[in-house]
Amino acid sequence: MAMRTAFRTSNPALSSKSFGGFVGVDPRSPSARTDGRAMTIQGTVDKTAILLAVTIFAAIWPWRLLFESHDPGMVTPWLLIGSLGGFITAMVTIFKKSWAPATAPIYAACEGLALGSISALFEIRYHGIAFQAMALTFGTLAVMLVAYKTKAIKATEGFKLGVIAATGAIAIVYLLSMVLSMFGVHMGFITSSGPLGIGISLVVVIVAALNLVLDFDLIEQGARQGAPKFMEWYGAFGILVTLVWLYLEILRLLSKLNDRR
Repeated sequence: MAMRTAFRTSNPALSSKSFGGFVGVDPRSPSARTDGRAMTIQGTVDKTAILLAVTIFAAIWPWRLLFESHDPGMVTPWLLIGSLGGFITAMVTIFKKSWAPATAPIYAACEGLALGSISALFEIRYHGIAFQAMALTFGTLAVMLVAYKTKAIKATEGFKLGVIAATGAIAIVYLLSMVLSMFGVHMGFITSSGPLGIGISLVVVIVAALNLVLDFDLIEQGARQGAPKFMEWYGAFGILVTLVWLYLEILRLLSKLNDRR
């Protein structure tokens, strides 16, 4: 029971069920691995770098397309393709973890198309915002990694439960806002550039950043327990899911701050 509760994260990709089947298994046992090799932290870091590179390169296409054509309508199809393709691929990856070596790069490419489109649309209105958001996202990743490795932030049971609860609350509010908007009811305080709207965005960014700590902890424990090698790709996929969320929330926060100028 103690081992099971230690494996918690609010990231739907990196949950207790993701690594739970390998918890408590001797890394030297054949049942712990499917290809004779075990998951490692360095391997996961390498895969994460690959997925980030794929995402960035895929984002270049819609970005260039918009700034060469100056027509926002040109990137709309790529935004839809990337968003829908990313969602479908993410679901497949979550339920078929052993497919991660193939599906994770596809997910990264789809997210690149979506993020490139969104970033370009924001960049047209707020010059320099995309670079600022990307720099802050990677900066946050570095800070959270250092904080985790130096034990400045410890992934205790209470910390995990708090982050999971906060993430769940944010998901419920976002879902409620989307449902109400279908009936013409808009929760303006979420998207407003007033003090309340900016405060909410700041809180969401902090919660998204704290999710990285939970992801680091789960990946570290998965490697320690000798999960199969393909879980490196799955772990990298989980990190990318959190980074995409973090980037979008930072982009939203920066846009609100720019509106107040």
